[in-house]
Amino acid sequence: MNGYANQYLANSVQSASPEQLMLMLYDGAIRFITLAIQAIDNGQIDKRAYYINKTSAIVSEFAATLDHDQNATLAEDLDALYGYMLKRMLEANLRNDAEPLHEVKKLLADLRSTWAQAIDINKKEQRQAAGIEEQSSEPLAYRPLAAAM
Repeated sequence: MNGYANQYLANSVQSASPEQLMLMLYDGAIRFITLAIQAIDNGQIDKRAYYINKTSAIVSEFAATLDHDQNATLAEDLDALYGYMLKRMLEANLRNDAEPLHEVKKLLADLRSTWAQAIDINKKEQRQAAGIEEQSSEPLAYRPLAAAM
């Protein structure tokens, strides 16, 4: 990545809301797991392990930052799902098998989509509570960074 791209990424992260940062992390995890799948397909064992480890680090961070005081049931369910993903990534790494990674990629994409929808709903509710009119009837779209790291 060149200097301009690094600066753009740094500025994007520094100016992002917590919700946008979470979506960026999901984008990064999805990108890394895709690269891990490609590494398996290309027989690149070192890259497979590298990208699985990067994805695992993001998923582990999601699990570590769950707030069990807000909604204990949701936090427990997400913790179990993150644990399952980590287990499947370990299996993929040990067996050099892309199938578990495809499963985890789908789970990550589904979770990202769900969070994006929840964030949009929350923003709409906050605007309505504040008496701010909707500018358009379409939900606010999150545009992922081209080079999520």
